[in-house]
Amino acid sequence: MLESHNIFNNKKILIYGLGKSGLSASKFLKRNNKVIEYDDKKNKNYGKIRKIEFDYIILSPGIDINKCKLSNFLKKNYSKIHTDLDIFYSNYKNNYKITITGTNGKSTTAKILYEVIKAQKIDVRLVGNIGNPILLEKNITNKTIFIIEASSYQLAYSKLFKSNISMILNISPDHLDRHKTIKRYINAKFKLIKSQSKDDLAILNYDNFYIKRYLKLKKFLVKIIKISKKTNINAISSIKNQYFLTEGNKENLKFVLVVADILKLKKDILFRTLEKFKGLNFRQQIIYNSNRLTVINDSKATSFSSSVSLLSSLSNVYWIVGGLAKKGDKLLLNKRNNKNIKAYIFGKDKIFFINKIKRLMKYESFFDLKDLIKKIFIDIKSDHKIKHKIILFSPAAASFDNFKNFEERGKYFNKIINKYIHAKL
Repeated sequence: MLESHNIFNNKKILIYGLGKSGLSASKFLKRNNKVIEYDDKKNKNYGKIRKIEFDYIILSPGIDINKCKLSNFLKKNYSKIHTDLDIFYSNYKNNYKITITGTNGKSTTAKILYEVIKAQKIDVRLVGNIGNPILLEKNITNKTIFIIEASSYQLAYSKLFKSNISMILNISPDHLDRHKTIKRYINAKFKLIKSQSKDDLAILNYDNFYIKRYLKLKKFLVKIIKISKKTNINAISSIKNQYFLTEGNKENLKFVLVVADILKLKKDILFRTLEKFKGLNFRQQIIYNSNRLTVINDSKATSFSSSVSLLSSLSNVYWIVGGLAKKGDKLLLNKRNNKNIKAYIFGKDKIFFINKIKRLMKYESFFDLKDLIKKIFIDIKSDHKIKHKIILFSPAAASFDNFKNFEERGKYFNKIINKYIHAKL
């Protein structure tokens, strides 16, 4: 029997936000509580909600406390706000938890770690912000290990959740429309570390400016392992997988290998698993590769920082960039890292991207992706000096100007470019 430390029992609970996590929390809690569901888009009579005295409020990550219909009610009852991560922790406190956060690379790192642990015949679950609500997991035992991808939104509202191993991969300005300042965004990420005790571990990217500065200002109970470019892990050079050739993926791999060592995973199985890893869709995904052309679909890149780690590892690049710019986003790419890159700009915030890019590289702007891709293939055919060329779809922007999400944007790119890919170059 699993030991339960559940505080969410025989209570009156409001579930605010009926996305995946909200619905899973509602289903989980209904067994032992009086649950009332509410969603701004689905419920109209929010006046009744404000008159009810709730024991707890479970807030979905998508709810912005400053921009929702029950904003004043939530602020008045802030001490009652919790998340699905808190419910999970309250029920499964003794399960081993490895939690990953950061601005870029969370999903990929979580997936790699999940694959290498699963290959060792260990009961491991991949949950959280990656799209698998944590409260939908079944058949959990004391030996079940959880790999949890946590966003700043989840961490900001969580009050109970605690992890055995926590990772912050990197931090760069993001989601500032929600958090308002970079300081609040960093504080949300570091809640993961602050909640840990001396018996836990935190693995942090010490090359990152914001992380390094925060560590100098604050003291923590948890033991901290620092990852940097100077961290020499010999195993990386022996892994024969082109996916791990870029600096960003090498960095993610270092975190995974440190955890593998902590968990004492069998090295022969570990390396075989890493060599087979193919990455996630639309995250630095190679969709075509020949001796003359490589096409990379990195639609998940929604900020400059997520694109730069890949760009600085490549040369002879036709870079497709644009969409809805992130507030406060900066392009930290110098001319030394610009190895023959030309930008092809599209989307609503074209002017923003032109102003950021024009001093660093040649560029053209386009009305839509169809015209843009057509022009890239014209340029590729006319450029005979370079033998191998790379088309990089890494928008460095949110997708909502023209698409529902980054997945839809990635699929659309694949559909268009497949018409050209097999033509003679």
